[in-house]
Amino acid sequence: MSAIIFLIIILGIAIGAITFFIVRTVINPRKIASLETLLKQGKTSTVTRTAKQILAKESSNCAAHYILGKAYLADNKPELALMELKAVNRLADFNHHCPEQEYRLTIAQLYANFNQPEEALKEYLLLLKMEPDNGDYYYKAGKLFEDRNKTEKAVQFYRKTLELDKRHSDAHFSLGNILYRQKKYTEAREELEIALRFQPENYKAYYILGKILKESHDYVTALHTFEKAQRDPEYKVKSLIERGGCYIQTGSLDRAVTELERAVSLSTSDSASEVLYARYFLGFCYEKMRNIDRAVEQWEKIYTKKPTFKDVAEKLSQYQDIRQDDMMKEYLTCGKEDFIMLAMEVVKKMGLSVRDSGIIPNGCQIIAVDGDSKWVGTRKIPKLIWFLRVPELLSESTPRALHEEMKKQSLGRGIIFSSSNFSRKAITFAESRPIDMIGKDKLQTMLKGINLPAPPSKSKR
Repeated sequence: MSAIIFLIIILGIAIGAITFFIVRTVINPRKIASLETLLKQGKTSTVTRTAKQILAKESSNCAAHYILGKAYLADNKPELALMELKAVNRLADFNHHCPEQEYRLTIAQLYANFNQPEEALKEYLLLLKMEPDNGDYYYKAGKLFEDRNKTEKAVQFYRKTLELDKRHSDAHFSLGNILYRQKKYTEAREELEIALRFQPENYKAYYILGKILKESHDYVTALHTFEKAQRDPEYKVKSLIERGGCYIQTGSLDRAVTELERAVSLSTSDSASEVLYARYFLGFCYEKMRNIDRAVEQWEKIYTKKPTFKDVAEKLSQYQDIRQDDMMKEYLTCGKEDFIMLAMEVVKKMGLSVRDSGIIPNGCQIIAVDGDSKWVGTRKIPKLIWFLRVPELLSESTPRALHEEMKKQSLGRGIIFSSSNFSRKAITFAESRPIDMIGKDKLQTMLKGINLPAPPSKSKR
């Protein structure tokens, strides 16, 4: 009797083993194949449910884990997908239902997306062992090295990519971007131009290329390049600011203002770094255009967001008194003809007689002599007087230039009036020469009480 029971047990075990073998080798593969078909048809909920049923009975089924991971990816559930693909990596039972190369490419991208660069890099290096002539794997590994600030390693991998695939636009761009940051502008420009040849819609490449052209003082080409970069919303505001900078460099302040005002109006955040720079350059343009109120308005808006931004606090302090002094404001903002008239009134207040006047960069110049003297035959020493409207501290070059002009015109003395003040070197230079320098505070005092003549009225026809 016991022998019969033993035989029954053995038979049961054999039947179970055969059943497991049939399920493992015939039924499950058929289920996996049907799951792949369903996944292609977009029936992800059915695939998910069935794959879970398989794994409930056979947790080590590598293909089921892989199919389930792909279903999660299709349902935009990357966290769950990564869990399943990690299970595949532990089991490492790769077959035609779970091809290793496809699997490693998928999980590498997931690791990268979840900010696990070390794990992603391991996968790409394994892929390179499997397919050493695939330039794209070198490129993606290079990006991971670059993201980890291993720039030299990244450059090596980008160059290897281009050895294998000269038309790899992304590798040309990434290499060009690194070369730009290293200030190797000639090489960077070459790589970026090649990248754009193969991928003309790479607007970031246009933006960086524009910055290189601007750095090389090729402002006309830079303007066209930044115009193309504007097509990408991400680079529109930045490109407008750079175009404004190009116009500032070429002296086209009106055009610069137009670009910079557009940049400010298109920005979605008043505290964004780009907007602060746009307002700062706008303030610079308005200041140069003698529109001090609008310049101060821009600096005040910057100050409310970031008081430590560049020299904004200094600018506001510099113009605080001036904004409250009508004559100083007139000195800074009036047109050229009125400015010369104002300068003449200051000269007359000094007891001098005007002999000649004219416009110079950032101001005007007057040649004057001492007024009538009661002493007959007194020699009148001509003076060269510069009235300057500049916001920055005047350096030694200004009195030096005045002194050269004095010698050229054989003039005995010189005077510089400035709406700002003078550097220590400028003061030292003037002390040993017949030059007087009058800064902002004394100029404000001298302007008090001056009344400009009313402009001549137009005759009626």
